[in-house]
Amino acid sequence: MPALALSPVVDPVVDSRGPRIEAVETVQALQARIDALQRTRLDSRLMPTHEALADLLPDGGLREGATYALSPSSALVMALLVGPSQAGSWCGVVGMPEFGIEAAEAMGIDLDRLVLVPHPGDAWLTVTASIADALGIVVVRPGRAASDGAIAKLAGRLRERGSTLLVLGPWPQAEAMISLTESRWSGLGDGHGYLSEREVTITVSAKRGGRPRSGRVMMPDAELGIRRLDRDAAVTALRRVG
Repeated sequence: MPALALSPVVDPVVDSRGPRIEAVETVQALQARIDALQRTRLDSRLMPTHEALADLLPDGGLREGATYALSPSSALVMALLVGPSQAGSWCGVVGMPEFGIEAAEAMGIDLDRLVLVPHPGDAWLTVTASIADALGIVVVRPGRAASDGAIAKLAGRLRERGSTLLVLGPWPQAEAMISLTESRWSGLGDGHGYLSEREVTITVSAKRGGRPRSGRVMMPDAELGIRRLDRDAAVTALRRVG
């Protein structure tokens, strides 16, 4: 972005408040222009997202340089990492010792591009910022609370590097809250067998407002890893009508 100069015009006829008011208005206009340019720049870059989840997100995918708040679910984390991982992005998971690599592989995540930091301790923010310099997408379960200044600094680092951050729990200025609810397992027979499939509802509430979007998803699916159910049902209904 080219440099922008501040040049408030001072009219000697007006009273002494004129230059101050014009300067404030100029700064506000400049900030609006910067925000618009930044939004355009970021909106044009989407992190690859699994097709079963992409249309639920505000921009049709995870934006590079953005942060998303998640409900505390390993399955939800894995589902969001599948797309970036299969597209070649390195993924990092910080502060989730329960994150299972076998389940991650079954969901479709490339383990060769996965970095795990199960126990970062009080250094969770430092660790997250450090690996975000090298990885395309980072998941973190925060430890103790971070200051507003530290959070703002991390946000700037993410935008600079183009890394996407997924945070388990609420997070200031998150682009959206992604929640997993209404979970139902299947696969058990009459006193035998094992749990093989899980049907869930994923709901996304965007920061920019609008009605929350929800989708019914099978994850894991015995064959595909992740499969969208409500969309499949709609397609089947349209085919029957046609």
